[in-house]
Amino acid sequence: MADLIAIPAGDLDAFIRDHLLPDTPFRRQVRAAVHTLSTFLQRKPFPGALYPVRVSKVLKGSSSGQDKALVGRADAHLLVVFLDEIKTFEAQLHCRGEFIKEIRRRLEAYQREKMFGVEFEIQEERSEDPHALCFTLRPPGQAGSREQLEFNVLLAFDILGHWNGRKPKPQIYIRLIQECQNLKAEGTFSSCFTELRGAFFTQLPAKLKSLLHLVKHWFLKCQEERGGPLPPQYALELLTVYAWERGRQRKDFVTAEGFRTVLELVLSYRWLLIYWKRYYNLQNSIIKEYLQKQLRKRRPVILDPADPTGNVAGEDLCAWARLAEEAHTWLSYPCCRNSDGSPVKAWGVQVRPLASPSPHSWGCRVRTRVPQKLPLARAHWLYIF
Repeated sequence: MADLIAIPAGDLDAFIRDHLLPDTPFRRQVRAAVHTLSTFLQRKPFPGALYPVRVSKVLKGSSSGQDKALVGRADAHLLVVFLDEIKTFEAQLHCRGEFIKEIRRRLEAYQREKMFGVEFEIQEERSEDPHALCFTLRPPGQAGSREQLEFNVLLAFDILGHWNGRKPKPQIYIRLIQECQNLKAEGTFSSCFTELRGAFFTQLPAKLKSLLHLVKHWFLKCQEERGGPLPPQYALELLTVYAWERGRQRKDFVTAEGFRTVLELVLSYRWLLIYWKRYYNLQNSIIKEYLQKQLRKRRPVILDPADPTGNVAGEDLCAWARLAEEAHTWLSYPCCRNSDGSPVKAWGVQVRPLASPSPHSWGCRVRTRVPQKLPLARAHWLYIF
C-alpha cells in the first residue's frame, strides 16, 4: 500500500478509493461468513446448553463503541448479540460471561463441522468472566496471512426492542441513567444502542464516510508508531462528523480540507465539548439534568450520540497529548499542503479555550517533537446537535 505520508493533498480521494475501500474476494467471503454466523446464532435455542440461549437479533457493527474492556483492538469489527434471557442492564453486566462461554462452545462445535468458507480462530479467554468473544477470520489455508479480520462478539440487553427509527422514549434513557449510576457502570451498555449508532453513521454522505476511512487509517498509523496508548478511535470518528457538521455540511467537499480540520481539532482537544441530541429527549428533567452533569466534566467531552452515559473521549489526557503531537507533525506533510507548499485551508470550525494556553495545557508530559506554541483549531465551542 502507498504510504499516506507521501500522498499529495489532491490525491487523497484516489488513495482512499484504491487502498482503503477494497472489495476483495476475501472480504466478500467474510460478509458471507458473518451472515452464516448470524443465522446460526438466531436459528433456535442451543441444544444441551447449560443456560438457555435464545437470540432475538444479531447486529453487525464496526470498531465504534467497543466495550471498555477491549482496549487495544481498535480495528476489530463488532457483532452484537441480543439475548432474550438478558432483561436488565444488571443481568447483562453480571451474566454475560456465562452466556459468552456457552456461545463459544457452540461456535467451536459449528467450526468443527466446517460450515465456514474462511478459517475461524477463536481466541483464548483471558478471564473467568469474559466481556466478549474474540475471533479472527482469514482466507482458507493461509494461517500466516496478513489479510485477516478480527471480530468481537458482545452480548446486549435488547432495551430498544423493535426500534421504528424515531427518537426513543424518554423512559429508556431514564432507566439507563438510573441503572448506570446504581451499578457504577457509566458507558458500559453502549452495545445496547448499536442500532441508533448505526443509523447515526448510515445517514452520512458517501464523501464523509470516505473521510472517516482516511481518519481511521491515520489513527491506526499513529497507533503503530507511538509508544503509549491513544484516545479511543470512536472519539476520532465522532470528531470527524463534528468537523463536517460544523464546518461544511455539504455532500461534496475537498477531502484534504476535512482531514486538516480534524487534525486541527485534535490539537484543541483540551477544549472539546461535543454532544448530539438526536436521540436524547432534553424535555425530560432527569435526562437534561444528567446531561448537564456530563457536560461539566473535565474536557475533552465527546458524548456518544446513542448513549449519554459514555464520554468516548476517555479520561487519559496523555493519550490525547500523544495524538496531538502526531497531528501537529502531519500538518506539515504533503496531504495537508497545496502543490505550492502552502497549508490546505481548513473549514473554520472554532473552539473556545477555557483559559489562555500555557506550557502545561497539554495535560501531561510526553516525549515531544512539538514546539510550545501550537496552532489552535478554529472551531465553534457551541454544542453540536
